[in-house]
Amino acid sequence: MAERSKEQEVLTIMRQILGAVVRETTPPAGMRHPLSSQTIEDIKNCFALIAAREKELCDAQGIAPAKPYYVDEAREDVKVVPISNIGKPKKPAD
Repeated sequence: MAERSKEQEVLTIMRQILGAVVRETTPPAGMRHPLSSQTIEDIKNCFALIAAREKELCDAQGIAPAKPYYVDEAREDVKVVPISNIGKPKKPAD
């Protein structure tokens, strides 16, 4: 795996901080958001700029950018073992 540059580390931290701000300021359903519409739009634009620059850096290094996935989404790097296969090994039939 390629070494991450200082710029990539900064972008990652910026994305995490912006995400934390969004999570912490998001009100419960039905309540007014404490941030103005313009600030919300600016945050969206910041996320877009960060994502675009991360993609540029990955392309320059020849690596695929990290892709988010849902928890219940099937992944290629994970092998599911059925519970019925767990336990003592079965004895071969003679």
